[in-house]
Amino acid sequence: MTYVIGSACVDVMDKSCVLECPADCIYEGARSLYINPNECVDCGACKLVCRVEAIEFETDLPEEERWHIEDNAAFFYSVLPGRDKPLGDPGGAQAVGRVGVDTPRVAAMPAKPASPH
Repeated sequence: MTYVIGSACVDVMDKSCVLECPADCIYEGARSLYINPNECVDCGACKLVCRVEAIEFETDLPEEERWHIEDNAAFFYSVLPGRDKPLGDPGGAQAVGRVGVDTPRVAAMPAKPASPH
């Protein structure tokens, strides 16, 4: 079980969660952030600070967002477009830096309009 980042993060990536995460397990794709399910310590710190309310414990995700459970895991354990091997469990997002690619399902989502802020 782990926390999962849902659709509200796509094209927003507030990153307040990244700063709060004690396990350094939130990785940056091109349009969304992803929580590594094997590195997450289930503390919930990320959920508490997420300003766009994109993070839920996997069992608390609304039905229409449940596909993100498998999709977040796919970010780490599938070969992503333009990469030659899965990211796996690198042991910390800061050392990896911006991955810059998303899962095919997130990449195919319609772009959200830019925020007027």
